[in-house]
Amino acid sequence: MQTDAVVLDVDGVLVDVADSYRRAVVESVDRVYGRTVPVEALQAFKDAGGFNNDWELTYAVALYVLAQREGLKIPTEEFAAHVAERGGGLDAAQSVVADMPSISQARVRDKWDRDRLREVFQALYLGSDRYRDFEGGDPPFETEGFIHDEPVILTEETAANLTDRFDVGVLTGRPSAEADVALDRVGLDVSDEHRFTMDDWEEGKPHPSALMTLAERFEAETVTFVGDTLDDIRTATNAAEADPSRSYHGVGVLTGGLTGEEGRKKYEAAGAAAVADSVNDLPALLE
Repeated sequence: MQTDAVVLDVDGVLVDVADSYRRAVVESVDRVYGRTVPVEALQAFKDAGGFNNDWELTYAVALYVLAQREGLKIPTEEFAAHVAERGGGLDAAQSVVADMPSISQARVRDKWDRDRLREVFQALYLGSDRYRDFEGGDPPFETEGFIHDEPVILTEETAANLTDRFDVGVLTGRPSAEADVALDRVGLDVSDEHRFTMDDWEEGKPHPSALMTLAERFEAETVTFVGDTLDDIRTATNAAEADPSRSYHGVGVLTGGLTGEEGRKKYEAAGAAAVADSVNDLPALLE
């Protein structure tokens, strides 16, 4: 597969976040509401689309849990499917809950505390010291932080191969400071001009604007975007539709929430140009 530039997602591509971000989602809801969903259930929300921001994923899971308290009987996968039918993301999740006549909407709204959920999430993920550094205040409780539990996926050999052969950028839903932590850990030096984080563009994935901007900055005719979710693939296909002057390839890796043959099939159905076992297989795929 020919390319001029390679753009990498962070979570599930460069580092494994199963025991950090995803753990923080389910444990934040549990701490605030005393019940949650299994971590495996988060993939249904991710597949629904629109949950590149894990704070919003946490809010949606909390909505589902609160609705369950009020009598909602449908399983997580069915709830996420309804969210997907309405376009994905937090607004769709709110719409689904609002249309459930069998539950008390007022009680759900009164108990749904996004500020508290975000505060707890950041404390669990960052740990006390980084919370004070990044959030500018004291955490709600003292903890070491799940950010330390992110095994590196990208090898030094792969990083050197990609940066020697191609222009390399980063496109991630992480806040900038948290992206710095991950990029430092994997030893990947990417200039501010060639990366987009949550802090750099409003729309988020799968909106194609950030990927198209990176293509322009690299002056690349062909761009390959590597991610671990269906929204990453949709970002590339949306860019190809919006910018026919360039070619965009979406490559899915099986080191995030999508794994095995089922994950491969989901990527292919979403329009992936290729599916790789991990980012370390990328050099062999690219010309």
